[in-house]
Amino acid sequence: MPLVVQKYGGTSVGDADRIRAVADHVARTRREGKDVVVVVSAMGKTTDDLIRLADEVSSVQPPREYDMLVSAGERISTALLCMALADLGVAASSFTGSQAGIVTDTDHTKAKIVEIRATRLTEALAEGKVPVVAGFQGVSTERDVTTLGRGASDLTAVALAAVLGAAACEIYTDVTGVFSADPRVVPDAHRLGRVSFEEMLEISAAGGQVLQLRSAEFARNHHVPLQVRSSFTWEPGTWIVEEDASMEQAVVTAVIHTTSQAKVTVSGVPDRPGIAARLFRALADRSVNVDDVVQNTSVHGTTDISFTVPRTDLQTAVDVAEALSGELGATAVHSDRGVAKVSVIGAGMRSHPGVTATMFETLAGEGINIDMISTSTIRISCVVRGDDVERAVRALHGAFELA
Repeated sequence: MPLVVQKYGGTSVGDADRIRAVADHVARTRREGKDVVVVVSAMGKTTDDLIRLADEVSSVQPPREYDMLVSAGERISTALLCMALADLGVAASSFTGSQAGIVTDTDHTKAKIVEIRATRLTEALAEGKVPVVAGFQGVSTERDVTTLGRGASDLTAVALAAVLGAAACEIYTDVTGVFSADPRVVPDAHRLGRVSFEEMLEISAAGGQVLQLRSAEFARNHHVPLQVRSSFTWEPGTWIVEEDASMEQAVVTAVIHTTSQAKVTVSGVPDRPGIAARLFRALADRSVNVDDVVQNTSVHGTTDISFTVPRTDLQTAVDVAEALSGELGATAVHSDRGVAKVSVIGAGMRSHPGVTATMFETLAGEGINIDMISTSTIRISCVVRGDDVERAVRALHGAFELA
């Protein structure tokens, strides 16, 4: 029988009714003649509640114990879903990340998958059972519980689909697919029926929250077809697949924005080789993910280096920059939480000039100042003030006629 991996997010299993609805859908998929492996997130806000409890208990949270705590929510979901499936006459077995054979490195809270030993899952499938796997977690090479980062249940599902040779990986969430913009900001945004892996990578990297970036990258590298669907309406959703060279690509597919970034500026550093390398190596050693980077033109032998990071990493980035300021010869380190990023993305941009001009003209027409710019072959991103970003998204969505 063909195998599908189905992943259900926190809202999809948010309460008893939702869990029963998921169980019914899994049972229906089985009746269609398919084997199913299920990956689940923690129920609703369970992980947030656990983190809040940890903050109330202690300001010192060893990463090993943090992972042990926040991985508990997914184990609850797996057991409850197996019970709901049993009620429907479907045999199922729950598995933690370690029981499923997901082996990671030792980097707690941001672990990376080293290998997957899926023997127990294949045995369960051979016995006619539905394996229900706890997402977002694994076991390190030192035999400790690890987590893969927030939102990484998607990664668990895609990795299992790759290892098990699944025909597809279905990501069920609370939205009906990937949209041309955030519908909460642009009411006439439309659902995309099909997106290439490259476009999805850029959408995820630019701040689109439908699919985690690492899972999109893993799916592309291992050629796993993805389908993003809603577990509330069961609509067909959006397929994420290999780019079809025979089809004409839209110039711009989506306008994506994020308000989860912050900017750091290291001022007055000497303009000589090795300065930027020393700074960004130190940031990498602290696992700070740097996004956009701008270095100003040298004036009197000094320059400013500005870069954006996730807001969650801002304090670490500032600490690193300040600790190095004397060694680098910097005069000051500044941070800014009031920025946001807007991006236009589309595979057709490779062969259509004028996208950059239209984007800048549109922002200028709205009186929106551009702070930083970064590009790829199919993406243009601008850092703007946070107060301007939603207006920028609406204007760009209209300018590129995406409604």
